[in-house]
This record gives sequence, C-alpha cells and structure tokens, in this order.
Amino acid sequence: LRRLKNTSRVVRNDVSTEVEEIESKKGEDFQISDVMHLVNGKRGREAEAKGDPDGGIWSTGQSVGLIKDIPTVKKVVEDMMKEAESVVVTRLNALLVQPSRL
Repeated sequence: LRRLKNTSRVVRNDVSTEVEEIESKKGEDFQISDVMHLVNGKRGREAEAKGDPDGGIWSTGQSVGLIKDIPTVKKVVEDMMKEAESVVVTRLNALLVQPSRL
C-alpha cells in the first residue's frame, strides 16, 4: 500500500502477494478499494478462526525478517544447552567445583 502512503510490514503469504500484484498492476491508478476485499479485518478474523495462514493479511514487526528457520523445541533446547555448556567451560571454568580428592 505504498502508493497510498499507508505502508505496513506484513507476513508474505498468498494474500500479501496478491495485494502486491494488484498494486503493481494498477500503478498510479491504484485505490484502496482495489484490495479492500483482501485486507479488511473481517477476512483476517475469519482466516484466523479457521487456522488459515494464507487467508488474510497479517501485520508484523521488523523481527519477522530475522526468522531464517523454524526449529523444533528439541533442537532449540539442545542448542541452548550446548551454548550454556560452552560458556561455562570457556568463561566460567574457574568457578566449577572440582571433585574431592579424598
């Protein structure tokens, strides 16, 4: 919706792609009415209720651009444990309690 000076960061999906195509095709003649059926809140709420990620347009923050993959919870926990172990061994080794020699 740049041509209307109404930009918004949205998740790329079928609807956002269609809006982008319409805006590009219409050029300077683009009006909000050309895409209202795609971007109205009613459509988005219905898509959300159905669990349809491509059924509406979803506003988002800039952090969405940092998402490169969607790991499993297992992978996230394993990576966190590896990182924590690395920090302890490389930076906090002097604080580790050594086994008793008795």
